[in-house]
Amino acid sequence: MEKRRFGRTNHMSTIAIFGCAALGKVTQEETDETMEKVLAAGVNHIDIAPSYGDAELRMAPWMPKIRKQMFLGCKTTKRTRDEAKRELHQSLERLGVDYFDLYQFHAVTSFEELDMIFSKGGAFEAFIEAKEQGLTRYIGITGHGVLAPAVYLEALKRFDFDSVLFPVNYVQYTSPEYRKNAEELIRVCNQRDVGIMTIKSVYKARWQEGVRPKYSPWYEPFHDPEQIQKAVNFVLSQKVTGICTVGDITVLPLVLAACQNFKPMSPEEQEALIESARTREPLFA
Repeated sequence: MEKRRFGRTNHMSTIAIFGCAALGKVTQEETDETMEKVLAAGVNHIDIAPSYGDAELRMAPWMPKIRKQMFLGCKTTKRTRDEAKRELHQSLERLGVDYFDLYQFHAVTSFEELDMIFSKGGAFEAFIEAKEQGLTRYIGITGHGVLAPAVYLEALKRFDFDSVLFPVNYVQYTSPEYRKNAEELIRVCNQRDVGIMTIKSVYKARWQEGVRPKYSPWYEPFHDPEQIQKAVNFVLSQKVTGICTVGDITVLPLVLAACQNFKPMSPEEQEALIESARTREPLFA
């Protein structure tokens, strides 16, 4: 699988980054089967969080075997210094590791949350302390929502983050304002050597009210290999490091295969794909 440099961390990350949200509600046996597929695909970068159900507990048995070969990113939704510090240590303990390669502010979706993080007694203080203590090597910011790219552009004015993670998909790019801010964020990150991870790459549609979801994510993902390949090709044709894989263990192998078979799209092909989605509703409107 292709690898790309993850910004100034200098880690050569696989373009498929294992999003452990897929492990939140599965058994250990299912986790073990999933991890065999992830490793067989050559993935060398993991993204996990305590908010992902039992994911940390499911991954813990694998850490002694894979820690040295994996770039390990974790995150917190806590916004105060004490809460963030406590959750960081809890995640280290649950996973059975001594440090994270990357620790991130998770699900920052508004400027108000950004203000909380950087306020006196905010989570930013805990992150700086953790880095000084060697509990994390790098600091990042993640989230979703229609304001995400604009919020992270502002965040980069306040601190020199090592990475960002936000939604990129061709349906979302039908929103002119979102696309404008997303492209500007990608440009600024590349200029400043900031690693870029993407999420919601295989978004198809919102679940319709009254319809029982067939897959784990809170949105409907593509599940047809050809559609997944187009979606993955679009995202990886942007100047990003990689895709955090879908939060469903049944769709995951298709996304891994699409990353292995990635072929760049021309600008014309990208525009045609965006145009084909004009009648569909973006996940974030």
